[in-house]
Amino acid sequence: MKYFLPLIFCVVLISCSSPNENVLVFTKTAGFRHESIETGVKLMKDLGAENNFTVYNTEDASVFHADSLAKFNLVIFLNTSGNILNKEQQNAFKSYINNGGSFMGIHGAADTENRWKWFTQLLGASFASHPKNPNVRQATINVLRTEHNSCRHLNYEWVRYDEWYNFSHISPNITVLMKLDESTYKGGRNGRNHPIAWYQEFEGGRSFYTGGGHTEQCYSEEAFVKHLLGGIEFCLRRESN
Repeated sequence: MKYFLPLIFCVVLISCSSPNENVLVFTKTAGFRHESIETGVKLMKDLGAENNFTVYNTEDASVFHADSLAKFNLVIFLNTSGNILNKEQQNAFKSYINNGGSFMGIHGAADTENRWKWFTQLLGASFASHPKNPNVRQATINVLRTEHNSCRHLNYEWVRYDEWYNFSHISPNITVLMKLDESTYKGGRNGRNHPIAWYQEFEGGRSFYTGGGHTEQCYSEEAFVKHLLGGIEFCLRRESN
């Protein structure tokens, strides 16, 4: 019996530490393709291995089928672009959200399915433009909700480099986590209330978006990585806010 107990302990330990949540990272593009996609995917897989969730990456839109989507606790659009789902796939994704699924959009996700009104509402806004020459520049972010999973490691002001999107069709239903201070850079078009990260409960599901993530360097930036992980944890309902 004294030899059997350690074996039981090992089995229980392995069982408790095995991943039990599945995350789909979708990276299909039908427009601009970010060079940072592969770096972002690697980070997502590393975060999954370190934080007890399994990441499945694909650019095959056939995964947007009821049976396939039911296997995932969260669907992430990582720098997707253009019109990437057909009508049947759109309907499957909508049903997934309506049945309690979670969605997270990173950067280029806002430049995706812009002719699909429902998706724009799910994401919370739509890409309009960004500064050029250079497109990546320093700006100051005002962090409005430091109690949120994705913000709790940050101070009120966060200075960083990225490609800063301007948005259209901003939903009045989003809860803004961060906004850009347009006085700290040139090219902003949303004025004093320029959201850059937000969340919402939407039609039975949950949605989180961050406008950061254009460059490869973003995915090794400690504060931004923690921001992404906090967004994932929020979408997985590991902590409520």
